[in-house]
Amino acid sequence: MKHILTAFLVAICSLTATAQVKKGVVLAPKLQTIYEHFDKAKPIKKSHKPVIGITTTLKGNSLSVSYDNSQSINMAGGVPLLIPSTDDPVLMEEIISRLDAVLVTGGPDVDPAYYGAERHEQLGEVNDARDYFEFMLIRKALQHNLPVFGICRGMQIINVALGGTLYQDIPSDFPDSELTHRKREEPHLPVHSIRLLPGSMVYELFGTDEVDVNSIHHQSVKDVAPGLRITAWSADGVAEALEGYPNVPVFALQSHPEIFTARNHDQLMKRFFDLLVQKASKKRK
Repeated sequence: MKHILTAFLVAICSLTATAQVKKGVVLAPKLQTIYEHFDKAKPIKKSHKPVIGITTTLKGNSLSVSYDNSQSINMAGGVPLLIPSTDDPVLMEEIISRLDAVLVTGGPDVDPAYYGAERHEQLGEVNDARDYFEFMLIRKALQHNLPVFGICRGMQIINVALGGTLYQDIPSDFPDSELTHRKREEPHLPVHSIRLLPGSMVYELFGTDEVDVNSIHHQSVKDVAPGLRITAWSADGVAEALEGYPNVPVFALQSHPEIFTARNHDQLMKRFFDLLVQKASKKRK
């Protein structure tokens, strides 16, 4: 009995000593600053902010997406959630069930096989894994009546997913155009203006019939999918906005509003993400 009591006391002393050591750990100032900053945040019992899923690109063994997308959603009051590229329909259902809206982001060209066309000689990089993933995601999201918003490639693949087609290379298909549609340098600066259809969502969103945009694409919508309509054009006739509301919860821009929003703090382009969060909030309720 004496030995058992001694062992018990030794164990208690060891635990106490360990606790004191942990409590007395001296952290590096830089690490301590981080902990102090986050410890000041007030705990949230239950967030009512809508969760916006953001598509990513799987290339090799890495997932990627521009940080501007998540930052813009955060600035608009939503909770950004990166969706891993997957071909698992069960996992996709699990993911969709946790989202209030989907943002389909920019990226590589869409494989023309999905709209029954031969590959153009100017077709750029395609990504089979991303095509498959986004077609399944868009279909599942719309089956659940989730708002689906698209940016650049996002606008193009939404159109294809619903039965539309694409121009594979604007310089080839619009040879008389004097506009630059693919300016990768300084993407935070406007490249050309677009005309907005009066009475459309995009017209109401920006409150004007003309807006200056950036432009980083060489493909565009050709035949519009059933249930959708083009609501903005550049001067040469290239489609710049796509929407399906009120019947199909789809809205998309060919330009990159996330770059203007996140990098320039452009309040006009932020309205795109404000609208996304607004639609997602209604779905959440």
